[in-house]
Amino acid sequence: MTRQTFFTFSRTLSHAAPRRSVRLNGAARLMGAACLALASCAGASLAQDNPFAGNWVLDKTASVLTFQTVKNNAVVENSKFASFTGTIDETGLATIKVQLDSVDTNIDLRNVRMRFLFFETYNFAEATITTQLDAALLEGLKTRRVMPYHITFNLEMHGISKTLETDAIVTLASDGLVSVASAAPIPIGVKLFGMEENVLKLEDAAKVKILPSGSVSFNFVFSNGELPASALAAVAPQSTAVETKGNFDVEACKGRFEILSRTGAIYFKSGSSKVETDSAPLLRTMSEIANRCPDLKIQIAGHTDSDGHEAFNQRLSEARAEAVLEYLTGIGVDAGRLHSIGYGELRPVAENDTPRNRRLNRRIEFSVYDG
Repeated sequence: MTRQTFFTFSRTLSHAAPRRSVRLNGAARLMGAACLALASCAGASLAQDNPFAGNWVLDKTASVLTFQTVKNNAVVENSKFASFTGTIDETGLATIKVQLDSVDTNIDLRNVRMRFLFFETYNFAEATITTQLDAALLEGLKTRRVMPYHITFNLEMHGISKTLETDAIVTLASDGLVSVASAAPIPIGVKLFGMEENVLKLEDAAKVKILPSGSVSFNFVFSNGELPASALAAVAPQSTAVETKGNFDVEACKGRFEILSRTGAIYFKSGSSKVETDSAPLLRTMSEIANRCPDLKIQIAGHTDSDGHEAFNQRLSEARAEAVLEYLTGIGVDAGRLHSIGYGELRPVAENDTPRNRRLNRRIEFSVYDG
């Protein structure tokens, strides 16, 4: 029996020590599962000449994608993704998309940390799993109803594409309905996707140790029959951050400003105060949040490391903060609500003894301004 495709998107975060396990694990496994489900669905329609014919769509109302992480070596946390979509086309190409900003940890600010510090959804909005299915792989499902599948799939996340594999259980509920579930929790390494630093950011922000291992579980249900309008609507990719609609309260605003300040995603060339174009995604996100905090004034503070002359660093920090203020004003934030200030090298958050620590000290911080 040839292999099918599923998606393993749990992460075995790796860096030194048993410190960093992130919600990422969940993300990756989830995706694998989706692909699996897609393959299964195709099997349900074996009575046709082309088992992939028809409108095979993930039934979001019946599907679940969860992940588990461990912090401080003892506390297990269960989370999920609220929005993921899947289809199988007539050639057997299975595609699953997970909207990463729909990560739901059951705590608002933890969701925000996951989105902005770990997944960096302002740059990488979704993860995609694909696999090319073969009708021959699905022979026997019509008769046996339940089959184990070993799957190979491609996972693209954080700008990196990897080929992975895992095991799942496929169940044919009816000719037009198939369930694909994880055979066991699935691990994956964040190092595969270049996200080790993202784990460190989470640890710094939450002040916890994150175990470098996590697991993902899933149950994906696919249908080639009529689905409710709500399920069909889920086929279209969308931004679905799990948070309060409308304006934020003061604490939610403060929390978001603090988290955005930790991203390190506002860029300048050495010695320059010109905002680099790579900063645009984060600053657009900042403007959206600022406009949902309409009653608050926002301070933009510039900081540098200790390299160079102190007087130059002071002027540079002031100029960079002012440049960010002008940028935000230019994309729709009321200038009357913004205040810029520079602190030069006077307020480091780490020793200036390593490249990473110096990078942490070169930063733009956002906070509520009372002046």
